[in-house]
Amino acid sequence: MSEGTMQRAADRDQSDQRDRRVKRRHRILVSAAAVPVMLVAAGCSSDSGSDDGAGKSAASESSTSASPSPTVQAAVFKSLPEPCSALAKKTLTELVPKAKSGKEGTSDDVATRGSCSWSSLDNNGVKGSQFRWLNVSLLRFDSDVTRGAGDKLAREYYEKQIEDAQSVPDAKNVKSEPVTGAGDEATAVRYDLKKKEGSFKQQTVVARVENVVVTVDYNGAGLAGEKTPSADTLTKLAQKATKEAVAAVTKTNGTGAGGSATSSPSASKSPSKSASKAPSASPSPSQSATKKS
Repeated sequence: MSEGTMQRAADRDQSDQRDRRVKRRHRILVSAAAVPVMLVAAGCSSDSGSDDGAGKSAASESSTSASPSPTVQAAVFKSLPEPCSALAKKTLTELVPKAKSGKEGTSDDVATRGSCSWSSLDNNGVKGSQFRWLNVSLLRFDSDVTRGAGDKLAREYYEKQIEDAQSVPDAKNVKSEPVTGAGDEATAVRYDLKKKEGSFKQQTVVARVENVVVTVDYNGAGLAGEKTPSADTLTKLAQKATKEAVAAVTKTNGTGAGGSATSSPSASKSPSKSASKAPSASPSPSQSATKKS
């Protein structure tokens, strides 16, 4: 091989090597240039994800804090009168003339529930006797977010009391009528009940004033041959007692009869334990007839 040929071959080799180096440097530069782009892209992606998570968290917290807490209208009445003092002495003399004092029922919370009963026996010897029995029951309901407003709970109980009075076993001549002037709503239920002691005339008057239910049970009988008392007279007396008891409730809470409270009380945090239970049942006419003073 001539010297010129060898030179040209060497030149070609160098040229090829130079081209290969140029191409290799180009690839390196391209790769190096691509790395920052990838890093920048990755950084942007990471930052975006972090911001999105923080945004979601903030939005969640904002949504949670914006949710309103459950509320319920506050109960108007917060206390009850002393049940044995709910009626005037004059009224008691009319309804139970021979009663010496009232017997207060047991209660685990006197601000929520209470009752008092009186028994009267006018003994006329061989001419017979007139028997009377009176019971006043008071039940107050607090407002609670899970159970509802106090007046709503009282209305439900009011309706249940009327149903119970209308469905007494063996009751005859059952009659119901609305009563005016006794709170927000009131109903009188009367019926006849014949027992071995005699024929009883039973009156049950149920009244609701705001979140309190007043139940008056009043019965009378002529015993040992004495004449049976007038149902109309007994009903009027029972209604009178109910109106007085309702007035006592409103007065105890600083309001006028059937009026609204002078100051808006705060809602109770939790329902009263006593209010969630029905009060003890009043003695039946047959039971009350056996109670003689």
